[in-house]
Amino acid sequence: MAHTLAITKIEDVTHDVRQFTFEKPEGFKFTPGQAAEVGIDRDGWRDAGNPFTFTALPEWDELQFTIKIYPEYDGLTEQIGTLKVGDSFIVGEPWGTIEYKGKGTFIAGGAGVTPFIAILRMLRERGELSGHRLIFANKREADIILRDEFDAMPGLETIHVLSEEDKSGFEHGLVDKAMLERLVGNTSQHFYVCGPDPMIESVNDALKQLGADPDALVFEE
Repeated sequence: MAHTLAITKIEDVTHDVRQFTFEKPEGFKFTPGQAAEVGIDRDGWRDAGNPFTFTALPEWDELQFTIKIYPEYDGLTEQIGTLKVGDSFIVGEPWGTIEYKGKGTFIAGGAGVTPFIAILRMLRERGELSGHRLIFANKREADIILRDEFDAMPGLETIHVLSEEDKSGFEHGLVDKAMLERLVGNTSQHFYVCGPDPMIESVNDALKQLGADPDALVFEE
């Protein structure tokens, strides 16, 4: 069942990422890490069917998406970038395979961090962030989504990796086997991986080579 839900708030998160808060239907349920197929209430875009992850927590009174806008492409996110308060998303039923299974390391590339936002917020609310790590890869410092929020999460070890800038306080390069071996150490833990498909494949391969249990790798298949 699809729901037509009006936007109540829009906030800029980075130069190309926006946070959309919108109505929550009565009885709507999801778990942190889940997504939904989304369109917008405009001719030609109601059945767009792009997946976006909920970044609100289930107990909130409203829903939320955190979306990277691509104005250079003639697609759904370009259209979403023109939305205003009062416009509407068309949201399908929740689904998804990124589910919290226990303590471990979250490895995200760019907008691939979005499935982890609600999971980390959930752990923060429970006071259970200690022992978790976030390795967050971006091209430039300006691209980091919700940096202040992640950096302030009590107990979460946050490591920022930049591929196109070499700056003090940041790792530099790509999240490859050598970097993972240096940053992660113990591979007897859960690993949550999300980002561009080539990154997911290379990170998962590297983790398995380093001794991670394939069943402990959590990613969208």
